[in-house]
Amino acid sequence: MDVKPTYTGTMLSLATVAFGLIAAGAWNKAIADIIGLVLKPGSGVVAEVIYAVLVTILAIVVVSNLGKLAQRETGPKS
Repeated sequence: MDVKPTYTGTMLSLATVAFGLIAAGAWNKAIADIIGLVLKPGSGVVAEVIYAVLVTILAIVVVSNLGKLAQRETGPKS
């Protein structure tokens, strides 16, 4: 049985996305638990806003660094 490269590439992409979602869920829980340790129970909206701000800052840093890495890998634009 011959597997076409397109099929293999698609399966690789799907597996990467699936593991990325699993990792995101794990980080989501970890960050929420850490904030829960810092803030008293029942903080409600305050805790959610702090969580949203921290996750947003983390996302900006990660995406920015990935963009810089991708630019270094592909070289300067002509």
